[in-house]
Amino acid sequence: MAEFDRGPTDAFAELCARVPDPPDETAFWVHWGPIFHRGRVDGSARVLVVASDPGATERIAGRSLVGNAGQRVQGFLAKLGLTRSYVCLNAWAYAVLPSRAPAMKERLAEPAQTQWRNEVYDTATGPALQAVVAMGYMAQEAVRLWPARPPQAVLVEVPHPTSHDPVALLDGWRAAITTLRPVVRPDEDGDNTGPNYGAAFEEGDYRPIPRRDLPFGAPAFLGDDAWVRTGGGETQSSVTRPSPDDGRTLIWKAPG
Repeated sequence: MAEFDRGPTDAFAELCARVPDPPDETAFWVHWGPIFHRGRVDGSARVLVVASDPGATERIAGRSLVGNAGQRVQGFLAKLGLTRSYVCLNAWAYAVLPSRAPAMKERLAEPAQTQWRNEVYDTATGPALQAVVAMGYMAQEAVRLWPARPPQAVLVEVPHPTSHDPVALLDGWRAAITTLRPVVRPDEDGDNTGPNYGAAFEEGDYRPIPRRDLPFGAPAFLGDDAWVRTGGGETQSSVTRPSPDDGRTLIWKAPG
């Protein structure tokens, strides 16, 4: 039987329909619209990953953390033995212009944003939650502003998967895996006994996005950019933006 994401719960979908507008539309790719989640939003997740905001591949897929960064995150989850018991959310539902990101961190605390975002976190998680992984400064601020974070869930703060400091990134993720392996129960088909991160990101540290996390009909290569990463170029993803970026255009390339 084909696996695919059958969509969120009614409660989560109703909440997403009430997403507030960005606080400053000039700081966001508003024309692409919001992206909300990937993974389980029914309260069964044992790990919540919070990242910053959706990117170009996320807009194509309609799901969070599916591009190059998301495939790094999937590798992180695989090292914990998780194949399905996770949920990936963001600090912002709209994509943020990188040059405006530091200023937008301060806007996370605005009441309309905080109330909605915290309700999203509350609705997507439940008593099964064992850990929260906040990836990057934007996510860490969003989690700090979440007063109802389940007390039983261990919080770890790590660099964002797109960090330009590879040493800090790998040191942080390596330490997080060490901390979380005794805490997070693996899925039945998962394995948390494999190698931790080494001195550099290897292709084996990535994982394709599971088909169960993607909408029905998504092409087979969506969520697996290994063919791009191993192609020898600077691009790491099959979805890119033009240069100069007009804020409206995405370029999506299929493998040959």
